[in-house]
Amino acid sequence: MEENQIMIEIRIHGRGGQGAVTSAELVAIAAIDDGKYAQAFPSFGPERRGAPVAAFIRVSDKPIRTREKVYGPNVVMVLDPSIIKIVNVAAGLKDGGTVIINTSKTPEEMAGLLNVRAKVATVDATKIAMESMGVPITNTTMLGALVKSTGIVSSDALGKAIDKRFGRIAEKNKTAFNRAMTETIIRES
Repeated sequence: MEENQIMIEIRIHGRGGQGAVTSAELVAIAAIDDGKYAQAFPSFGPERRGAPVAAFIRVSDKPIRTREKVYGPNVVMVLDPSIIKIVNVAAGLKDGGTVIINTSKTPEEMAGLLNVRAKVATVDATKIAMESMGVPITNTTMLGALVKSTGIVSSDALGKAIDKRFGRIAEKNKTAFNRAMTETIIRES
């Protein structure tokens, strides 16, 4: 987290059942373990599995008083690249922001597709999740890309949060998380 910023706001885009809400919760738990203030919450109505959903995270060095949705995120994370066709994922992205996308495309290709001048990070999280866990659920994999591209929480704190949340299957999730930290490609704005 940049020292001159008091609060970082993150919006996660995914589909129901992909773990966007779990991702938000894990980052908030890790931030608190790192000694910061954090909140995480979803935004969905009567959606069913597979419908577009968003989850929000705030991390700060000071208490967080706002409870509204994140309209002007510093960071946008996209768990499912097909969302880009139906949702303007970069809407409201702050200047100097970061977009993290699950895709096999390059950061340059995605920056052009989204028409953003931002830091863009890409990782083929679906491939990593399939190879590491045997399922195409990318949430913990994408958290590796988030840590690498933003440093918002420590990898140790996130690893502990994954252990607590996933128990006996935590190791596979941490393997995917660590692999994404290595394989994420970043293009500075």
